[in-house]
Amino acid sequence: MYFKRKAYDQLLNWKKTYADRYAVLLEGARRVGKSTIAERFAANEYKSYILIDFSKASDEEMACFDDIHDLDMFFLRLQAVRGVNLYEHESVIIFDEVQLFPKARQAIKHLVKDGRYHYIETGSLISIRKNVKDILIPSEEMKIPIYPMDYEEFCAAAGSPYEMLKKLYEKKKSIGQQVNRKLMRDIRIYMAVGGMPQAVEAYVNGENFSMIDQVKRQIIKLYEDDFKRLDPSGKLSAIYHSIPAQLSKDMKRYCLSSAVGQRKTSKSERLIYDLIDSKTVLPAYNVTDPRVSLSLTKDLDSYKMYIADTGLFITLMFIDRPITENEIYAKLLSDKLPANLGYLYENLAAQMIAASGRELYYHTWKKEKSTHYYEIDFLISHGAKMTAVEIKSSGIGKHESLSEFKKKYSGNVRDCVIISQKDIGKDEDIQYLPVYLTPFLC
Repeated sequence: MYFKRKAYDQLLNWKKTYADRYAVLLEGARRVGKSTIAERFAANEYKSYILIDFSKASDEEMACFDDIHDLDMFFLRLQAVRGVNLYEHESVIIFDEVQLFPKARQAIKHLVKDGRYHYIETGSLISIRKNVKDILIPSEEMKIPIYPMDYEEFCAAAGSPYEMLKKLYEKKKSIGQQVNRKLMRDIRIYMAVGGMPQAVEAYVNGENFSMIDQVKRQIIKLYEDDFKRLDPSGKLSAIYHSIPAQLSKDMKRYCLSSAVGQRKTSKSERLIYDLIDSKTVLPAYNVTDPRVSLSLTKDLDSYKMYIADTGLFITLMFIDRPITENEIYAKLLSDKLPANLGYLYENLAAQMIAASGRELYYHTWKKEKSTHYYEIDFLISHGAKMTAVEIKSSGIGKHESLSEFKKKYSGNVRDCVIISQKDIGKDEDIQYLPVYLTPFLC
């Protein structure tokens, strides 16, 4: 089953504007749909294409790269091995899982310069040092990040209206409890299923949540296998698995020593970078001075970690059970999970903001004459101004941090927003929005 993905439009723009000068790299975690998007695009937009999957390429395909210094021979051998004719300026070659064969990625520079064909690469764990340390990374390469299906893509797959949500956001007026409850039920389905195409396909095909959960467990198992190849000690897997537990403790930053069971070392810190490179997680960095550019004042030693897909997050929370029972999903969909699971909504907001192409930032500062801290969950920049966002799981409650932030940085704040399950509303300078409207903040 093929789902409409936004990356397809980005590829159209690449082909029209950049493809004669740059290859394009679809970069993302495993099973987010990179290969499907690339092959679908190649089949629709080119006269012919060749896809080389380096996870299962034959010896004959690999041997073609021995002739990369002689491109005429390279193309002749490749066409003969695959039985596909290539047409100059009308064909594309796909290097699938290119990180598994660095020689192919290094060849991109010469292939693009040659100019006969276009090139699409797909890669997981693409930036990890052991995959690129012995090659020259091509400058003739654009990157398109591929995320799990965002809420708009999910709604298109499930046949749910999405354009209406944008209109609701623009009006910023109450829609009534009945409509809001219905829209919250819809977004909780997305939370439960997630945006991994295989899980979405299972949902669209009418599978129950036990079957959907099994699909997600298989994806997590693939990630764990990748982690073990990179780090046989198991620490990388431990860091990944500890994310839900650390978010549940409402800590102001991720604690690496808690995850690996020992004091932080330079080696364990490198594992964090490996995990971030894998695209399976979303880092959010603490900003030391929101009055300046968020990216310039982010503290690389103070960060939170979110799971890149909230559907996987839910499965990861209950991974110790044989199969997550339908009862857990039923409670989620009816909003009967315990209130202390509100960090699910924080992870969802992180996923939605990241899907818009933004980095994640938050801000903490110490209360006067206290050991406690104020905290803004997310900061979203809009030119010289920023939107401060706080996530609430159920009620809108107190908003002391937002109020103090507004006072402290009044000249730099555009909006203060509380994201919750409640209807659209406003109280003085605080805007209340239901979580399904989060994408429109970006």
